[in-house]
Formats: sequence, structure tokens, C-alpha cells
Amino acid sequence: MAGAAAVGMAVAAGAVAAAGPWDSGQRTAERDRVAALRQTGGAHHLGAPPAPAPAPSARGVLTALSAPANAAASAPADTVLDQVLGPLLAAPGLGPQPAAAVYDTATGKQLYGQRADTAMTPASTVKIATAVAALSALGPDHRIPTTVVAPATSNALTLVGGGDPTLGKDGLRALADATARALRTRGVTDAVLTYDLSRYSGPELHPIGPNENIARVVALMTDEGRTDGSDSGPAPRSGDPAGDTAHTFASLLRERGITASPPRPARAPQGAAELARTLSAPLSDLVERMLTNSDNDLAEALARQTAIAAGQSADFDGAAKAVAARLAALGLPQAAGARFADGSGLSREDRVSAELLTLLLARAADPAHPELRPVLTGLPVAGFTGTLRARYGAASTGTGLVRAKTGTLSGVNALAGTVVDADGHLLTFAFLADSTPGPDAAQHALDRLAEQLARCGCRSGAAAPSS
Repeated sequence: MAGAAAVGMAVAAGAVAAAGPWDSGQRTAERDRVAALRQTGGAHHLGAPPAPAPAPSARGVLTALSAPANAAASAPADTVLDQVLGPLLAAPGLGPQPAAAVYDTATGKQLYGQRADTAMTPASTVKIATAVAALSALGPDHRIPTTVVAPATSNALTLVGGGDPTLGKDGLRALADATARALRTRGVTDAVLTYDLSRYSGPELHPIGPNENIARVVALMTDEGRTDGSDSGPAPRSGDPAGDTAHTFASLLRERGITASPPRPARAPQGAAELARTLSAPLSDLVERMLTNSDNDLAEALARQTAIAAGQSADFDGAAKAVAARLAALGLPQAAGARFADGSGLSREDRVSAELLTLLLARAADPAHPELRPVLTGLPVAGFTGTLRARYGAASTGTGLVRAKTGTLSGVNALAGTVVDADGHLLTFAFLADSTPGPDAAQHALDRLAEQLARCGCRSGAAAPSS
């Protein structure tokens, strides 16, 4: 049932302005999309990009913000939310026992809970925990290196994977350019090439086995091992992404006048000097991309980067320990009862409560933790970006206002994110459901819950208008 117990994590009301739906820290994904829509010239575009669905009308938003409390305004928030959310949580599409939690970042109180402390399979909403842990451990400016090293008096050359799954062809070319220049200054034109994957340990395959949703989890790959040119979503994957990358690098060296032997895996020799390096985008950008597109490869990489920072083994077990420890260090209730079998949420062994997800999002909104802000700015925007682009729609009052991470496995559906309610408060929410009869009905019910939450004057006591 509903609850309004304080959890000891009050956040200043200024977080609403800093992290609301029209925040000044507009995320990279939105800026890129706007820029793309404005580009109409050129000879290679494939027709005009589709027009976005209309944003919610300003009139409706402003009316809600300025509406005076009605005669029922004295009703406490938990009662109002029970009236609004209770019937929606009973939707058959959400299965027999869904869980829900709503948290007010301005007051530091949980406004509503239904089985809120029950650990459930979170699917991809677990990426919120992965993001918080990685940003907390490494900081938003951290970049993942890919390097080339060589002994001072040898033609041995080692391409060292640092764990960046987003390394692209341009980065590999730049690495080959710098390596060729360095070798020529040494007078070396023939190299014995190896590649080092020792940054990671443990099994390469995710426990779900070969799957188009994730590549082998290795420390060296190009474009997430995708073989179809895509940059998000399911895709055919290379059976040997590290070997493919090393062979491409060897070809690039040959184009630059350096003859390289067929590469083989081997650890870099001790004392080898760095000849060249390329860096990933900052961690803040990687987190945004991971959340927006529900990128499983990035999620597992960031979990392992967190493990490395913690001195744990860079495998599934070490990552699980490191993520749990980072969340516990942030003083989050429920962190001790969570289970992180992976960083992506593909595993059905993951267990997270709705309460913990709302607190993670609230911590990211806390002005005392600006390093966590990419967790909010990376959330998909209803009707506009990422995994929520095709959900809601022009007629929905949640379009453009709901920001949330989706979660979908067979029989498991989840939604966790933020809304600014009709009282102007930034709320974090999480809705988890299992044993669902199918994704369509479940997603519709979840979207309806978030939409109604955005329309509700939870603090003033005004329920959402009927529709």
C-alpha cells in the first residue's frame, strides 16, 4: 500500500529546474537529433527525416502548474496516488503482483509504494544501477583507452584493449596513424603484431549465450562487434570481435607502410612503452548512450570498468560485487538486498526493488552529486528518443514529459524514470511487473501509469483529471 515515509535523502527543490523535462543540461542525444533535423542540404540524404510527434501543449502544462487546489486538496499524497495509480496497477497486462514506488526529490519522501521493497527482476532498468555505480566510481570525465605498446629495442607490437566497445573505424585509423609515425621514427617497417585482452577476465559469453542483443564481452572490439553497420538495437555479431579488430588494425598499418604479421592474442611484454592511444567518449556520454538505446554492450563494459576501479576481477562476478559496493557506499537503502548478476539486465537472476530504482534516480537529481546527472539526461524521452521514441504518441500528455528507462524480457516489463508533476515537483518512479501476458499490454499499462503521474498534483492533493 501507499507510504510516505522519509528515507533520509532530501534533495533541494532546485533539482526540479536542473533536471526537469526542459533542463538546461540538454543531453547529447537530443542535440544531435535536433541538428540532424535541421540539415536539409547535401547530396546523400535519404529524404526528409520524419517529423517528430507534437510536443505537449504549453497551455496544458501551464494550466496544471498554476491550477489552484480544489476542495479535495487536503488529501495526503499517498491517498491521492493510491486513487490514481491503484486502479492502473490492477491492469491485467501487469501480471498478478506488480510493484511501484514514487519518490519526491524536493522533500526526500517516498510518496507511494506498492510492494516497493520487493526485489524483482528489473530487466534493463538495472542499467540505472550500472550507470550510478560507474559514474560514482570513475567520474563523468573518465575515458576508456585503447593503446599500442612496444619494447624499446624490438619490432614486437601489441594492440591493448582497454574495454571500449564503442571503438570505431575512425579511432582505429587514428591509432594506426600514430603507431606508424612512431615506428618510422624508430626505423621499423616490419612488426610482429599481437593483441592483449587481459584487461578482462572470466567467460566472454553472457550467460544467455550467443545472442544478437550482445556481443562477446571482451576488452577489444570495434563497433560492438556489429556486422551490419547498425549502432543500436539487436544485430548480427562477430564470432571473434577482438581478432577481427586486430586484423583490421594490421591492414591499416600495411596501408601506412608498416608490414604487420598476422595478429595473434598475447599479453603485452612487461616494460613495453606506449606508442599510441585513442580514447572513448567521456563516461558521461557513454552512460547517456547506454540508457537512451538500452545498450547492453556498453552496460557490461561499464560494469567491468567499475570492477577494475574497485580492484575486483573484471568479470561478471567482480562487476556484481563492485556495483553493489558502490551503491552501498552511497548509503542507499535496499542496496544490500539487490543482486546484480550482470550490468545489462539480460540476466533473469538480477534482483532490484522499485524503491531502490527511485532512490538511485533521486540521488542522480541531488545537487550534491552532479557527477551522477548523466543518469537523468540519458533517460529516453517519451515520444522522442531511444526506447521510448515509438511509445506514447501525439495524443498522450506524457509525450515529452516522461523520461524513463524501459525494461523488457519475456514475461517481464518495467519502467523507471522521472516526471515533473502538476505541482512542479520532480518525482522519480519505478514500476516493475513480472508474469506479464505479453509486452504490448504491459507497456501500455506502464506508459499509462507514468502519464497519469505527470498529470497528478500529488502534493496539492489534486488527482489527475479523468480521461
